[in-house]
Amino acid sequence: MSLEHTIRLIAGMFILTSLALGWLVSPYWLIFTAFVGLNLVQSSITKWCLMEDVLRKLVFSRKSSAPCC
Repeated sequence: MSLEHTIRLIAGMFILTSLALGWLVSPYWLIFTAFVGLNLVQSSITKWCLMEDVLRKLVFSRKSSAPCC
């Protein structure tokens, strides 16, 4: 899975999880939903995404350093 698809998957999972928690546990979880939405807007404007940096350091750097074949 590409980095871009992984980021979209994580953002979608964060939003759906926080909406479920907001419905079932406390409406304060909707603040997290708003945070994820604001981060998506910010990253589209500035072309910088914290999750992209984190994933590159943790996951995608290991795949690129592995030998081919």
